[in-house]
Amino acid sequence: MALQTQGIKLAVVGAGPVGLALALFAAEQLPTATISVFDARPLDKDVSADGRTLALSLGSVQMLDWLGVWKAPAGSGITSIKDAAQPITEVHVSEQAATLGVALGPLFGGRLAEPEVRFRAADEGVEQLGVVLPYGALVAPLQQAWLARCAAQAARLSARFGTPVAELKQSADSVEVDAGIVERFDIAVVAEGGVFADQARKGLSHDYQQNAWVGTVDVPQARPGVAYERFTRHGPAALLPLRGGKAALVWCVERDADPVAELDDEQRRLVLNTLFAAEVGPISGLSPLKCFPLGLNAERSLSDGRIARIGNAAQTLHPVAGQGLNLGLRDAHELVRALARNNDVRAVLRSVEWQRAPDRWAMIAATDFLARSFTWKLPGVGIARGLGMTALQAVGPLKSLLAKQMMFGSR
Repeated sequence: MALQTQGIKLAVVGAGPVGLALALFAAEQLPTATISVFDARPLDKDVSADGRTLALSLGSVQMLDWLGVWKAPAGSGITSIKDAAQPITEVHVSEQAATLGVALGPLFGGRLAEPEVRFRAADEGVEQLGVVLPYGALVAPLQQAWLARCAAQAARLSARFGTPVAELKQSADSVEVDAGIVERFDIAVVAEGGVFADQARKGLSHDYQQNAWVGTVDVPQARPGVAYERFTRHGPAALLPLRGGKAALVWCVERDADPVAELDDEQRRLVLNTLFAAEVGPISGLSPLKCFPLGLNAERSLSDGRIARIGNAAQTLHPVAGQGLNLGLRDAHELVRALARNNDVRAVLRSVEWQRAPDRWAMIAATDFLARSFTWKLPGVGIARGLGMTALQAVGPLKSLLAKQMMFGSR
């Protein structure tokens, strides 16, 4: 028997950015649905101070604007996300010069000595390619918006904070959510991801044997709004622009021969000054760095019966492209749109599986290829990447196509 999606009971497990965005989408697009958000985090825990850095594409910014949280109306009690966001107006990707590249550089006008590709918002006719902001500056307004919705429509919307879900158990026509009390729902969406090291292994899993060292740096002479990604022989390193002459650092290196672990903060700062392109300018300060193991951990399917997984619960990616969160937000948006169009929950989940496949698998494949390329010991791998960047920079239409993929995903 088909279910009317406008009146379904929807459980969202996980109140991170993807879970909260999905709940807000659903509250708007499914006006008679009953929606409950579960999270182990207590409601009185202040998430606004969480300084972890996130990169949002332009497409994700547009989704947040549609939800009314990007520029929250005055008097709404919701903090505007825009106020904390630093726009990205350019992405500069480069490869540290290889010996052969230095040798051949003069033959190619010097371009192989420091191969690079630049993506500029102005070239794509947009004001920004995306933004960078702290995790808390995104999650806190989304949580405020969800709580306001729940207060206004308490009969159908609820926030179950401090309520961890112990088990999901499904039958032919429902999903039982065990969160202390067992409750039946028509569909459960798991958006509770976590980091690679803490996750149970999924259908497609690979440990890259790399660590990511993350923190913030002071770059007083760097051009505002420029994100830098540098491919080094140890792995990719990125500087994402923040306000006030600072940048978020993501520094990926081999785990077994980790060149960062034994260094103190000053030594790390000095090394970083040798890695990035000269236009970044001096790195004059460095916060204490935190270390995270990196890997791919992805479900082969987004759905199982009446249970769907999105965001990091569906795929945890290497940060080399900075697209994991954006992929999760697109998962959420398309799932809700499909539920609004179709009255058969199982059919909806099957259709979303196929619809999301090109975007999802293209991003998984691209990040996996790049991440693995830093573990290959074949001679000339770095030079091949450099040649690819030089060619991409020279072919405008191809570069524009890739820029649109970064901003909006596969459409």
